[in-house]
Amino acid sequence: MMSRSYTNLLDLASGNFAALGLGGERAARRMPRVMTVPGTLADLQEEEERASSVASDVQSSPPQERIIIVANQLPVRARRRLDGRGWSFGWDDDSLLLQLKDGLPEDMEVLYVGSLRVDVEAHEQEDVAQTLLERFKCVPAFLPPDLHDRFYQGFCKANIWPLFHYMLPFSADHGGAGGRRFDRGLWESYVLANKYFSQKVIEVINPEDDYVWIHDYHLMALPTFLRRRFNRLRMGFFLHIPFPSSEIYRTFPVREEILKALLNCDLIGFHTFDYARHFLSCCSRMLGLEYQSKRGYIGLEYFGRTVGIKIMPVGIHMGQLNSVLRLPDMEWRVNELHQQFQGKTVLLGIDDMDIFKGINLKLLAFEHMLKVHPKWQGRAVLVQIANPARGHGRDLNEVESEIEESRDRINSAFSTDGYTPVIFIDRIVSVVERIAYYTIAECVVVTAVRDGMNLIPYEYIVCKQGIPKGEGVKPDSPKKSMLVVSEFIGCSPSLSGAIRVNPWNIETTGEAMNEAISISDGEKELRHEKHYRYVSTHDVAYWSRSFMQDLERSCKDHFRRNCWGIGLGFGFRVVALDPNFRKLHIDGIVSAYEKAESRAILLDYDGTLVPQTSLNKKPTAEVIRIIKTLCADKKNVVFIVSGRGREGLEEWFTPCENLGLAAEHGYFIRWKRDQEWETCHQSTDFEWMQIVEPVMKLYTESTDGSYIETKKSALVWHHQDADPGFGSAQSKEMLDHLESVLANEPVSVKSGQFIVEVKPQGVSKGLVVEKILSSMMENGRQADFVLCIGDDRSDEDMFEDVASIVSKNLVARHSSIFGCTVGQKPSKAKYYLDDITDVISMLGALADASEDSPSSPDALDEPSSSPNASDKPPLSLEF
Repeated sequence: MMSRSYTNLLDLASGNFAALGLGGERAARRMPRVMTVPGTLADLQEEEERASSVASDVQSSPPQERIIIVANQLPVRARRRLDGRGWSFGWDDDSLLLQLKDGLPEDMEVLYVGSLRVDVEAHEQEDVAQTLLERFKCVPAFLPPDLHDRFYQGFCKANIWPLFHYMLPFSADHGGAGGRRFDRGLWESYVLANKYFSQKVIEVINPEDDYVWIHDYHLMALPTFLRRRFNRLRMGFFLHIPFPSSEIYRTFPVREEILKALLNCDLIGFHTFDYARHFLSCCSRMLGLEYQSKRGYIGLEYFGRTVGIKIMPVGIHMGQLNSVLRLPDMEWRVNELHQQFQGKTVLLGIDDMDIFKGINLKLLAFEHMLKVHPKWQGRAVLVQIANPARGHGRDLNEVESEIEESRDRINSAFSTDGYTPVIFIDRIVSVVERIAYYTIAECVVVTAVRDGMNLIPYEYIVCKQGIPKGEGVKPDSPKKSMLVVSEFIGCSPSLSGAIRVNPWNIETTGEAMNEAISISDGEKELRHEKHYRYVSTHDVAYWSRSFMQDLERSCKDHFRRNCWGIGLGFGFRVVALDPNFRKLHIDGIVSAYEKAESRAILLDYDGTLVPQTSLNKKPTAEVIRIIKTLCADKKNVVFIVSGRGREGLEEWFTPCENLGLAAEHGYFIRWKRDQEWETCHQSTDFEWMQIVEPVMKLYTESTDGSYIETKKSALVWHHQDADPGFGSAQSKEMLDHLESVLANEPVSVKSGQFIVEVKPQGVSKGLVVEKILSSMMENGRQADFVLCIGDDRSDEDMFEDVASIVSKNLVARHSSIFGCTVGQKPSKAKYYLDDITDVISMLGALADASEDSPSSPDALDEPSSSPNASDKPPLSLEF
């Protein structure tokens, strides 16, 4: 059997074996599909060239770009043939997945992966899959019926859907459309179903060429499965329902798993800024991630990768609507409705029968309008089309009962001969009939209490623009329309001419209905023109084109960086690093250490030798032992360079006689235990503290969980225990405040991880590095080995200075220089170690090497005056 990993099934299905390099003339080779070891694009291309030493006579063309669109359901309608023999298939023209192709490049191939709306027997699945692949370029995922029920009805509809629409299951048997309490077994079914989809994607994907676009809440776990398999896969996700606020989302037992899965994408899309803001807030509060906005683009830094955030409401398919408007039977349907509602003002509502659509609130508001404005009795008609419910349950049954009760009450109170105020249509309505109702409606009312997008207002605007011209109407007469929309639906922000309402406030919604149908024709025309201009230019093609452009931009550096996959389960993530950024291997640094004659070892403290999150900041016995051993080696100069104050460092490292300490980012330095602390900065004027302290106290009083740390040379405001969102906002405000009031003071104001710090200008860890190395050189013991380790933003100054010490002639020409950050993250350092355990293991290996090798002359002795002294005089660490 001719096969290879990740073969393109479309080529197999069409018999195009040459394209696959299977038999016949060998096709031109491309980069390996899966990178199993870290490497750069250039490395892999060179490897390919060496492997392909025999040139092919066949002209090769660049691979065609392709996108794989993955959703719960394929854009295909399926039904059994009348004779019961097999199936017939056709495109679902109403599917968004099919419509979005209009915005993709014409030469881009589109492949769909998803499930069918019908159950296909196991013995038919292979034939159905082959037919869909050949005729529609669709790859069906056949879930076992019991798994599909638990996945879709059990978890998607009863857990995710209610929660993301702000409904919490307060009782275990809440059930139905209102959701049910979290069930671990249903979550496992959701994950398993997502794995089924991932396997279908893997079967057909070309990971180095294809884009993958995943749609909606059914497949939020899918990105992790795909990213685990293909580190550099170009992958986007769009959520078509609301994303709830962090106060709601944080109740989700698998909240972090979902967030981490989505962050395995390169681009995550939302309809509105509110939905995106909620997602970013959840990432901040639950994962400690902060977003950045750069040149109009929002991004989250996640282990070296920038995950883009896209805000773009989906549009409608203009061509499809216009084609329906041109149908021959459209005009007589519109005329029929005009006759039915002659002399009446029609308000129209079109909603799914759903607990979140607010249909009953709309009826109550309409009832209020008829009572308060009796002029509309006998004239205003509310036509409510309720599409059949997709779900079931107690909550939905209660909503349906309330709607029936309100409808009957209103009709009983206000009906007269030839007038029924509420026309309720609870059946499937054809596209033609729906558009006919749009055409004759004076106003469309949407009162959903929570909805992802809702395209009903967009459709209404386009239909009002394209209504057939009746007798006596001038050819270019202006069109008019009015909208009353809930402020809780996704399209609301883009409809600035609509009357926005809080649907829970029945009185104001009723008044909005009255205003909408009472407003002057001129005003209606202006609002309609504004809306139509937006809707016609921001259609579904514009939406998909914009998303693809941002996805390409988000993925442009994929093959420039080294990538590693780390973590288990939903903790899996890809770490993307610069090609020159690599892990510090113990064997390599030990070898360089043993060859060196004069070494400088500079270590940060918090986050490097002890965990940042540890409450007990005292160094362990193992750390003390290692530091003592390194200090005992006469070739070494060892320093702790920390932002901490003198007292703590002095107390903790008392056992280390020859250890140097640099406190408060180098403002104070002590060379050995028996020497005095020195001030390494000329400024002794700290009057600026009298300005800073009141400002910090002001923010501390108003920010619960924050506190001020007072140092000899600096003031630091900490907010790691405050509310993440509020603490971050307060720190930015404080930063601006302090920069303003200290503009003429010789200080620097900097923000860090949960801190805002004010310190004298010219105080940094980078200057400490330079001073230590300069002192070593001045005393004739120029360093030929430099190790500098740290974990946070303040240590970047050290790494930057270490990178430049060769050009400053502070070290020997062929020195071994190691700037190393803790954690795989973007850094000015060239090396990294994963965590504190790795740091201690590496330092332990250096200590063992010192114990096993003879020592050089004591680097901390006073210079010798003997004429027989060594050619390299001992180092005196004095400035």
